[in-house]
Amino acid sequence: MLEWSHIVTRAKTAVPPMAPQFARFGSFEVDFRERKLTKGGTRIRLQEQPFRILELLLEHPGQLVTREEIRAQVWTQDLFVDFEAAVNTAVGKLRAALNDSADNPRFLETVPRHGYRFVAPVVLSPELEGPVAARRHVGKQPYLWYTAALMVAVAAIVGFWHFLSAAPKITPKDTIVLADFVNTTGDATFDEALKTALRLSLEQSPFFKVLSDSTIARTLQQMTRPANTPLTAEVTRELCQRAASKAFLVGSIGTLGSRYVLELKAVNCQTGDTLAEEQSVAESKEKVLDALGAAASKLRGQLGESLASVQKFDVPLVRATTPSLEALKVYSLGVKAFREKGPLESLPYFQRAVQLDPDFAVCHRILGAVYSSMGQQDRASEYYTKAFQLQEHLSEWEKLLIAGDYYLYVTGELDKATDAYERWIELYPRSAGPLEDLALVYGLQGQYEKASETTRRVLRLAPSYGSYGNLAMYEVSLQHFDDARRVIEEAQGKKMDGFAFREVLYALAFLQADSSAMAEQQKWFAGTPAEHIGLALASDSEAYRGHLRVSRELTTRAVTSAIRADSKESGAVWLANSALINAAFGNAPEARQTAAKALKLAPTSRGIEAEAALAFAMAGDAARAESLAQDLGRDFPLDSQIQSLWLPAIRTQLAISGKNTAYILNDPQNVSPIEYGGLLFTNNPTCLYTTYIRGNAYLAAGRGKEATVEFQKIIDHSGVVWNCWTGALAHLGLARANAWQALTSHGADAEAARARALSGYNDFLKLWKDADPSIPILQQAKAEYAKLH
Repeated sequence: MLEWSHIVTRAKTAVPPMAPQFARFGSFEVDFRERKLTKGGTRIRLQEQPFRILELLLEHPGQLVTREEIRAQVWTQDLFVDFEAAVNTAVGKLRAALNDSADNPRFLETVPRHGYRFVAPVVLSPELEGPVAARRHVGKQPYLWYTAALMVAVAAIVGFWHFLSAAPKITPKDTIVLADFVNTTGDATFDEALKTALRLSLEQSPFFKVLSDSTIARTLQQMTRPANTPLTAEVTRELCQRAASKAFLVGSIGTLGSRYVLELKAVNCQTGDTLAEEQSVAESKEKVLDALGAAASKLRGQLGESLASVQKFDVPLVRATTPSLEALKVYSLGVKAFREKGPLESLPYFQRAVQLDPDFAVCHRILGAVYSSMGQQDRASEYYTKAFQLQEHLSEWEKLLIAGDYYLYVTGELDKATDAYERWIELYPRSAGPLEDLALVYGLQGQYEKASETTRRVLRLAPSYGSYGNLAMYEVSLQHFDDARRVIEEAQGKKMDGFAFREVLYALAFLQADSSAMAEQQKWFAGTPAEHIGLALASDSEAYRGHLRVSRELTTRAVTSAIRADSKESGAVWLANSALINAAFGNAPEARQTAAKALKLAPTSRGIEAEAALAFAMAGDAARAESLAQDLGRDFPLDSQIQSLWLPAIRTQLAISGKNTAYILNDPQNVSPIEYGGLLFTNNPTCLYTTYIRGNAYLAAGRGKEATVEFQKIIDHSGVVWNCWTGALAHLGLARANAWQALTSHGADAEAARARALSGYNDFLKLWKDADPSIPILQQAKAEYAKLH
């Protein structure tokens, strides 16, 4: 009698590999049972032969599938088909369905003269069924029914045993938690550095999802522990359980003579069982990162990631990070400082890290992000550019992150940034980072519905202060004021807070005319590093009501506060805003002086150049405005906002000032959603400058009806405009546009337009009932109103 182990052994050699019911790659999913290809839930039609080729390739991810194998499996009955032409046609249709390219393949790679290889990571469902080949070629042999029945029973038992023994220990739906590295070497250089390196190594993989720092901090709070609690194995296991993660990863380093021994162990956080472990030895301190990277790669395979995926997404750690352990340690301290204390406190660490290793690309990139978060876009651009120049040897994850940031913040190419982030999402569908960045681009393009929807996906993956703040901004822009407030309340209920929330709360209070709530937010800003933001908000609110003298005083305080917080560019933004306000209100000399001060404070900032150029154009300094516009056009030829928003506004204003009616009438005035989008490099809500200037252009050309449409857009988009001066003057513009229509109409139409004009003037004068009486545009409005009466 044969022992059971012998039966199992024989059956394992006789039964073909089990086939999955589903496969997922990028944003695509294949249902083998239904023979269906979908993307984001949408069915993509695919003919039989292309689908069977896709099926065959997905059965062997990362492996060469020869043209002969494709012929044998796909064209089994078509003996007289022109095979070469048929396979080329079928592969072409498959690539078209996947939006793939032979020259730059994301999924299907051609191996010249041999066949094809599926190169993207593939996730197979753990639900298994009979072999694919058997599904295709089941014959009718009733005389073997008893043999078939026996074989099916044995195959089912063996299949279940095989599944239990070979199923991945971690699935793409699971998260893992990194414990602190145990360092017994006595060398403090390894503290924090090796955990950071291990995280960066695992983040290369699209298979694993490491629990985010924000989720760890929030879970520690639920455990009534401080956010900076050391993550020992005991603490990490409890945290892992509370966060519903699958496993936690413990690393350690010790010495063995002159060598270093590294150990990695993955532990099931529910049972405490070891899922996988790996050990490596470094001959010297300089080789520790190499040893850690090698151990991490092997562990990834043990935990269930395919060999093809590990090979494709496995850049050596010294290339993905830095060969300098000292630089990596300082970088790690910077990440910790950023997480616990904020961007300003993290700067010295990141700056020191790039001093230790000037080629530390990831650190250059995070320095760009830090300066960008502080409103210092000019300095941010320098670091983003450096990171982009150094990206060649980085992992795919880091390349896409750096490329997206470079196109967004340096060249201003929103379409290219979108492509980078979408590619990143395809490769790493469980990563929150690319979704958050893509949502930001949607917001800059005025696509707030998409921005909101995408950010809600971010919150489901990795809720954070930044994503909550962005979502609240997008909801305000959509006029969903109650939803925005609920978003912030939800975040604050999770012990999150910061100036991004307070800006939105201030805007909501302003839009709802709640002066006590506005004062409450001002109180929060006072004495913080973000005090200048609160002062600038207050300055804009005073200008909105025509309190120009108070607005100027608050701007002066905001600039002083910004410089004190080492944010000169923010201070320059507040000056440029003040210049635009003075120009719009009719104080041309002061507008020119203030614009010049802004340029002096941040001479290389494109945001300041753009605002100053528009202010000069509005204040009658055509030569200075034209010079700056030429510089912007030359220096930023690809920048979406410079080319589509700022330069059209500046040139239209110059046409108004020069009474160039022909330009105004011949300008096609194309309007795209980007006009409603957020503004980079200005720290401002979207004031709809282009819309306001276009309305005035139509007024100058005597086209009152068209002007009415433009000014009404500003009034209807208060959630986009906030407390910007354009929101106040749009009421006056609307009154003037209706007055023009009254002059150019007859009979009942003229009377209706006159009534609308009177109503508009009343609205504006009521809004400015206690405005500074000497403001030129107020005096003009009163004279026009009296004349209309």
